[in-house]
Amino acid sequence: MDFTAVGKKIKELRKNSGLSQEELSEGICTQAQISKIEKGDVFPYASTLYQISQKLGVDVNYFFDIGTTPRLDYVREVTQQLQIMRRNLRYEEMMEIVKAEEVNPLFLQNNKNMQLLLWHKGIYLYEVKNELTESINVLRQAIAITHIKGKILLERELEILLTIGAIYFKEDINEALKVFEEIRSHLQTLPHMNDYTIKTRLLYNLARALTRLNRIEESCQYCEDAIKWCLNKDSLYLLGELHYHIGYNYELVNNPEKAKKNMKKALSVFELQEDDKYIKYITNKINELNDIKNGPHKKL
Repeated sequence: MDFTAVGKKIKELRKNSGLSQEELSEGICTQAQISKIEKGDVFPYASTLYQISQKLGVDVNYFFDIGTTPRLDYVREVTQQLQIMRRNLRYEEMMEIVKAEEVNPLFLQNNKNMQLLLWHKGIYLYEVKNELTESINVLRQAIAITHIKGKILLERELEILLTIGAIYFKEDINEALKVFEEIRSHLQTLPHMNDYTIKTRLLYNLARALTRLNRIEESCQYCEDAIKWCLNKDSLYLLGELHYHIGYNYELVNNPEKAKKNMKKALSVFELQEDDKYIKYITNKINELNDIKNGPHKKL
């Protein structure tokens, strides 16, 4: 652990927050101890580092990463770029980034960083190369590189499992459902979640899989659970999609009134987010449902 790097970062964050050493130390330790930590003379206990991180408004893992990974800013930049590629389905560019970094010692010599590359390699192997078996093997390898047998899966490991489930969703819906249910069992034993969107994504994917299997009532229930979760977390993430999916389920069972009601809720969320991608489509769906209820409009 590089004590000096951690101390410098604590000092930088403290100054950016406008805190003196005495103010930072209040309720945690002595001012003298903060001074020693910032100079790199000592490294704080984990509990002390956690309290410092909370007062400075950062995740405690941030300091551990700084202390163990050289050139952290570069690794973080690669991570952000891959996230952008993943969310925007830019798989060719993702492949180029992974290939460029596979020989980088910053990734080769750190399991967590290498896991990041393997995760995205698994994605492009399927999306670009159409290699299902190899893709799944690489994604399983990515999980194994950090997972300790008999222990619960960590958040990134669960995200990689979600990727496996998403791939199977396109190939084998029953296999996808098994993966999503596996993730659900792990989530139930996870004591704390930093990224609460993992649960939202899981519930949404479970609902979609169950709809494919014509298990409509169960699908709606998972959507409702996910909506409650979003509201509990004050999050709009996937909220529009969840309301739309309930509406879609009711459309499938020929209940246009409930379908329209939920699609209107979805439309309100997308309008609030200014997400034009869905607004026109859902508006047209609502108009179609109105036509089903009222019958075709007569031409003048």
